[in-house]
Amino acid sequence: MKTNKFQTGRVALVSFSHFIHDMYTSFLSPLLPIIIEKLSLSLSQAGLLSTVMQIPALLNPFIGLFADNKGLARWLVVLAPTFTAIPMSLILHASSYYVLLVLLFFAGISVALYHVPSPVLIAKYSGGKKGRGMSIFMTGGESARTFGPMFAVAAVSFLGADHFYVVIGFAVLTSVMLYFALEKEEQKTSFKRKGSLKASFHEIKHVLIPLSGILSARSFMHASMGVFITVFVERETGSLWYGGAALALYEAFGVAGVLSAGTLSDWLGRQRVLFWVLLVAPVAILIFVFSTGILKIIMLAVTGFTVLSTTPVMLAIIQENAKEHPSTANGLFMMISFAVRSIAVLLAGIIGDLAGLENMFIVSAVIGFTAIPFLLKLGIKT
Repeated sequence: MKTNKFQTGRVALVSFSHFIHDMYTSFLSPLLPIIIEKLSLSLSQAGLLSTVMQIPALLNPFIGLFADNKGLARWLVVLAPTFTAIPMSLILHASSYYVLLVLLFFAGISVALYHVPSPVLIAKYSGGKKGRGMSIFMTGGESARTFGPMFAVAAVSFLGADHFYVVIGFAVLTSVMLYFALEKEEQKTSFKRKGSLKASFHEIKHVLIPLSGILSARSFMHASMGVFITVFVERETGSLWYGGAALALYEAFGVAGVLSAGTLSDWLGRQRVLFWVLLVAPVAILIFVFSTGILKIIMLAVTGFTVLSTTPVMLAIIQENAKEHPSTANGLFMMISFAVRSIAVLLAGIIGDLAGLENMFIVSAVIGFTAIPFLLKLGIKT
């Protein structure tokens, strides 16, 4: 039975599951220095790890079609936290680089299975307040990337690398809570069976193509800061704790950016907000590289706020232009977003190997400026 009532308990629980799920996916970056040392990896090999984890995201549009038509959103959301936690809790136990790649690939499959249907449940439980529900849901994911790195470092410090697998327990408990709290009978959504990826693309290509250019330019900044900041800080300071703290600060201001950018774009216009954050982000990265002390910390915070704040604005643009195929359009956008970031992580690692981490950040910032021409071609009025 459909209702327009905002189901606070279920929205909060699914959002909490987003926090727990994404906390496990955030383990790779803070633990990367340990993995690099243990397996004697180059930065290029390290960059490939994130890429392999992102590959299953290419299936996002098809997962959306499948989950909608088969009514499996609830089961995927219930099981995915545990399925993701199993390989991510074992990454420090990988005996070789290839075993690590397999673990991350299976984690990537579970990540895709979670992120496509979970917004469907949030929309269902939010009733007539879908914006509020999505805000709470997104806060859960972004908060995980803030808390997760510090949790991973703390777990290694107190449990030791040999017993890191114990952290899987939080995910299992979350799956159990979801199973008992979410309604057992799930109605199929009203997804149009006659819809297709081709029809959805044609509907939104006037915004999807320029947004893809923006995503590609932003992905280098996103990849360099989100994946290699811990390695950069750890090598500069000799402290894994400082590396984890730097990533946590970056992600914390990313949460603030996510929460504020969407609302600001409602008042000031989507294109105007994107222009300012896309202009400030590469400038902040350049200042971060060449500064020291408190200014360096401030620029790290500004970078997190601007680089990560673009996603809710772009999602709003997609949904405003996808009147006939909103689910498929979201899947296409997510697929492109994950794909370009995966490629960017690999390329950033190669640049880091060849030219050093500082030059990698500089190159990423310069590429970031190329988002502006694509933004000017964006076919929207605001």
